[in-house]
Amino acid sequence: MEKIRIKTNNRVELLDITETVGGIIERGRVSDGLCVVFCPHTTAGLTINENADPSVRADILKTLNKLIPENAGYAHQEGNSDSHIKSSLFGASLTIIVENNRLMLGTWQGIYFCESDGPRNREIWVKVI
Repeated sequence: MEKIRIKTNNRVELLDITETVGGIIERGRVSDGLCVVFCPHTTAGLTINENADPSVRADILKTLNKLIPENAGYAHQEGNSDSHIKSSLFGASLTIIVENNRLMLGTWQGIYFCESDGPRNREIWVKVI
């Protein structure tokens, strides 16, 4: 297993980690298998989405914050219930096919770390099987 360390800069943001995960695959020289990417945080998650047009990322963040606002009278006392809800929508893990020593992603797909309670120091765990 390898760990990716991430420093986020905003309360809510999407960081493209595709190249970093792809580098782990290349260094590991796995010709065929599965890559599991796991987020061990309850206020962050992972998703695969378009990485060609940055406006898609902006639209996702705008919609998340509109649907799940930061201060909406939540019962959780820490003040980050919106972060827990957002991370639950994304999920904690992804499984990506590895073939010929590379991630099998669609033409426009990228892997995103989804921060919902930043800025923070985070990590992602990557296991190639």
